[in-house]
Amino acid sequence: MDFPPIARVRRTFDQPEEADVASAVARAVTSSALVGRAPAGGRIAITVGSRGIAGLPTIVRAAVDSVRSLGFSPFLVAAMGSHGGGTSEGQRALLAELGVTERSAGCPILSAMSTVVLGTDGFGLPIHFDRNAFDADGIVLLNRIKPHTSFTGRYESGLLKMLTIGLGKRQGAAQVHKLGLPGLKRMLPEVGAFLLKRTPVALGLAILENAADRVAKVVAVEPEEILEVEPALLDEARALMPGLPFDQLDVLIVGELGKNYSGTGMDPAVIGRLKVETTRDHPRPVVTRLAVLDVSEESRGNALGVGFADLTTERFVRAIDPTPVRVNSFTSNFLARARVPLAMPTDRDVIAACLDTCWRIDPAEARMAIIPNTLELTSLWVTRPLADEVERLPGLAFETDFLPIPLDVAGMLDQERLFPDGVRARRRQVPGMESRP
Repeated sequence: MDFPPIARVRRTFDQPEEADVASAVARAVTSSALVGRAPAGGRIAITVGSRGIAGLPTIVRAAVDSVRSLGFSPFLVAAMGSHGGGTSEGQRALLAELGVTERSAGCPILSAMSTVVLGTDGFGLPIHFDRNAFDADGIVLLNRIKPHTSFTGRYESGLLKMLTIGLGKRQGAAQVHKLGLPGLKRMLPEVGAFLLKRTPVALGLAILENAADRVAKVVAVEPEEILEVEPALLDEARALMPGLPFDQLDVLIVGELGKNYSGTGMDPAVIGRLKVETTRDHPRPVVTRLAVLDVSEESRGNALGVGFADLTTERFVRAIDPTPVRVNSFTSNFLARARVPLAMPTDRDVIAACLDTCWRIDPAEARMAIIPNTLELTSLWVTRPLADEVERLPGLAFETDFLPIPLDVAGMLDQERLFPDGVRARRRQVPGMESRP
């Protein structure tokens, strides 16, 4: 099969961005009412989750230093439900992969999985809470606010989710997810409101990111304001998300998935597929054939989200570590996202199969896009049938002519060459495609 040529498209966004993230965090902490909420010299737990938040090590260190400057003794709590394999060692290792260690943070990290049961929820299930955080004199809920990958509601991914699921550890996360999406929508506000009254939450530190995956805003939220303020911050975060610029694609090739890009490996809001039992997909974009080629190194074999794809590579399947996939799937109760799709020997075979089965007679007519992952969306490669939309839509511009898809003799797609500014290329520091003959 002759593959259609592709051209790189650059996307520009007019969005806010914090020029000095550490200073923004310091201002948020020191301007809050934290001093009056915990005794002088008290132990303050600062939550750190499993998400690859932009500049996370800098944010965490600034939060630690600011809390200490107010006369407190800070420590970090690994607040990530069942991630990291649902073990204290795995969660500590996951933090290290995100660049957060005791040395980088300047304080101890407590990642024990033990919890206290503080009551029962509306379904009669126990409410678990991290023991180390509960025993602290105060808790700073540090988390990014963004749309959830599985549902829409007043509260999605943010401070309340960190409180109810992250600090619930593996047992608490499993209980909140026990009844699927209906239970999740109900339990976040219900259990969150309960925990705000029963635990020493002293401050919320909300991070909003822009479409370029940089910190757009840092907001201090007092505990009594979280239930009221978080929905507005969620709306703001949703408006900042980039998504794909096209409503319909015949083929979407995703370079790699991973927990460092999305909690579900690939963000459903970007690819349009939800893959949650009894729930419809997002209305846009509509993708006929979706393929993913690799699982990121940072994900350590946790290939959750491969079930979104129709096709993948045999090397992807070999890289899967079934243990974290099972833990995440059984904790969330969303099993379809872990199903392994058809696997082909090479990237060339995957792309050929996508073009052959995307319901287009001529591959040259296929509306195909290639992205590195579902987080880095400031550049993408497209085929000619998408040219009119690129030229018509605001914020889009071609950066190259239409060029052959860079496949080597072994049939591997040169992802680093396609996306020289991306995570994968930064691992290897390679030049861009347009600089090579």
